[in-house]
Amino acid sequence: MREPFVYSTRLRLAGLALHAYTASGTVLALLIVIAAIDGDAVRALWLGLAALWIDGTDGMIARRLRVKETIPWFDGAMLDNIVDYLTYAFAPIVLLWTGNYLPHGWYGAVLAALPLLASSYQFCRVDAKTDDHFFLGFPSYWNVVAFYVVILGLGHTATALILLICSILVFVPVKYVYPSRTKAFRSMNLLTTLVWLAAYAVLLTQMPNPNSIVIAISLAYLVYYAALSLYLTFVSPRRTKAV
Repeated sequence: MREPFVYSTRLRLAGLALHAYTASGTVLALLIVIAAIDGDAVRALWLGLAALWIDGTDGMIARRLRVKETIPWFDGAMLDNIVDYLTYAFAPIVLLWTGNYLPHGWYGAVLAALPLLASSYQFCRVDAKTDDHFFLGFPSYWNVVAFYVVILGLGHTATALILLICSILVFVPVKYVYPSRTKAFRSMNLLTTLVWLAAYAVLLTQMPNPNSIVIAISLAYLVYYAALSLYLTFVSPRRTKAV
C-alpha cells in the first residue's frame, strides 16, 4: 500500500520558487521584444534559448517537487501556457516583424497575425496536450521558425510560406512528440533535443556566418522530430491494433 504523501514547508517553498522560475519566462519575452525593437536578432535568439531551457526543465522539476499537491491553489499549467504563448508565439512574431523578415504592408500584417490567432486557438484547446503526452497539431514553435528564418537568412517568400503552412498545421490533428514526456523513444528524444539545443547555441556564436555542418545537424533534428511524430500518429497505432 502506498504511503500518503506528506509535504514540508521547505518543499512548498521550493514549489513557489519553481513557479517563479517558470514566470521568469515572461520577463524573457519582454527582453526578446526589446532586443527585436533594437534590431539585435541574435540577442533576441539567445534570450529565446534561455526561454526554451526554462520551459524544457520546469515541468520535470515541478513533477519531482509534486507542486500540484503542495500548492494546489496555484494553476501551474495556466502559468506555463501564458509564458509559452509569450515566448513561443508573440515575441518571435515581433522579432520577424521588426526585423523586416515579413513582407511590407497589409500582406505582412496578415502573415504576422496568422500564427498569433492560430496559437490563441491552440492554447485554449483542452486537448492541446493529449493524455498520452503529445501535442495535438503544430505546437506553436514559432520561436523555432524565427530562429531558422534569421539563421538561414530566409527571404519574404520562404518565410511567408512557412508561416502559412505551420498556421494551417495547428488545426491538423497530428500528434507531435513532447520531447520531455512522450514515452516512445524518450531517451533518444531527450538526447537529440539536447544536441539540437547545443547546435542552436553554436550557430548563434557563429553568426553572421553559421557553419553549414552545424546547420545540417540542426535541421536533421527537425526531420527526425517530424518523421517520428508522423510515425507515432499514423503507423504505430495501426500496428498496435493489428496485434
